[in-house]
Amino acid sequence: MKVDNQIVDDSKSFAIRIIRLYKFLADNKKEYVIAKQVLRSGTSIGANVSESVFAQSRMDFVNKMSIALKEANETKYWLDLLVETDYLSNSQYDSIVDDVNKLIGTLVNIIKTTKSNNV
Repeated sequence: MKVDNQIVDDSKSFAIRIIRLYKFLADNKKEYVIAKQVLRSGTSIGANVSESVFAQSRMDFVNKMSIALKEANETKYWLDLLVETDYLSNSQYDSIVDDVNKLIGTLVNIIKTTKSNNV
């Protein structure tokens, strides 16, 4: 399966932002539990997208992208909790949640397009 390089790049850039967010939460806010969860799910998006590059079949590709989508949705949940508990400011949240929402939209489109293609 051919993977759009943009989703590979975007998910990697997002993972880097998540790692930096984890450092900020751990070092400055002394928050470790949710920080670990957002680190795990936020970096998993790119890991699954990366795995999809060498998917063995269309079904395997869709599966990897679907896992990435689930991880992106989970990451959004943790980000929501972080802003609602004042670990993130509204501006910090708006910036990073915009990125995860774009990833979610792109992943949904990739999955739908791949499922509908007959090639």
